[in-house]
Amino acid sequence: MDLSELPETPFRRHPWEVARARFFAQVVAGAIPGDGPPVQLLDIGAGDGYLARQVWQQLPPGSGVSCVDANYSDAELARLASPPVPGLTFSAARPAGRFDVVLMLDVIEHVADDRAFLQEILENSVQADGLVVVSVPAWDLLYGQHDLALKHFRRYQPGQCRALLQAAGLHIVREGGLFHSLLLPRILQRIGEAARSARRAAHRPANLGEWRAGAFLSSVVTRALDLDTRLSAQLARFGYALPGLSYWAVARRGTA
Repeated sequence: MDLSELPETPFRRHPWEVARARFFAQVVAGAIPGDGPPVQLLDIGAGDGYLARQVWQQLPPGSGVSCVDANYSDAELARLASPPVPGLTFSAARPAGRFDVVLMLDVIEHVADDRAFLQEILENSVQADGLVVVSVPAWDLLYGQHDLALKHFRRYQPGQCRALLQAAGLHIVREGGLFHSLLLPRILQRIGEAARSARRAAHRPANLGEWRAGAFLSSVVTRALDLDTRLSAQLARFGYALPGLSYWAVARRGTA
C-alpha cells in the first residue's frame, strides 16, 4: 500500500491489494526456483511492506528482501522493523550493491523522467543477468482523479511500457494485463469523473486504506480477483496479454 493511503488505525486490506500481492509473489516464485540458491531482492517503492513480505515467503531459504521507499519516516522505519524479521529490511535510501531481482511495482509512473530513472536503477542495482519485475497503471485515456491523488505523471499503453523496458536493454520474459474484470468499471468511473468535471463538481476518489467492507464481502471479492489474476498468469504463459487495468512484465537484463 502506498504510504499516503495507510490508515493510522487497524484496517482490513483491500481485496485488490491482497490479490495483487499474491499474484506477484507467484510471478517471482515462477522466475526463481524455490530449491535454488538464496537470492537478494530489492523492492523499490515498497510502501508498508505488505507485498514484500508475501514475496519473501516464496523465495529460497536464506534469501533477503530490501524494502526501499523514499517516503519512510524514522517512526515508520522503527514500526516496520518491529519485530525484526531475518532477511527483511527497510530503508529510505536505496542500499548499495546489485540485486538478483528488482521489483518496481506501480513505481515508474511516479517519476517525471521514467527513462533516466529506469536506466539508473539498471546500472547501479541490478545484476548483469538480474530480473526486473515492473507493473504500471494502463491506458492513458483512464488517467483521472485517482492518478492525480497518487501523484502519477502518466498511465501507460502496454506497448509504451514494453518499449521503455526494451530501450533500457531489458529482454521481456513474460508480460500481460492484470485485473481484466476491473477495466470496464474503471472506464465507467472515468466517464463519471468527466461528467462531474464538466459540472465543476470536485470529487476525491476513495483510496485502498478506506476499504470498510466486512470479512465475508472482502473474501468474496478477493477470490474473484484471484481468479482474474490466475487468468492473467495462464494467458501470459501462452504469450497472450489480455488488456487489464494494469500492465506487468518480467524482464531480464542483457540479451535473451
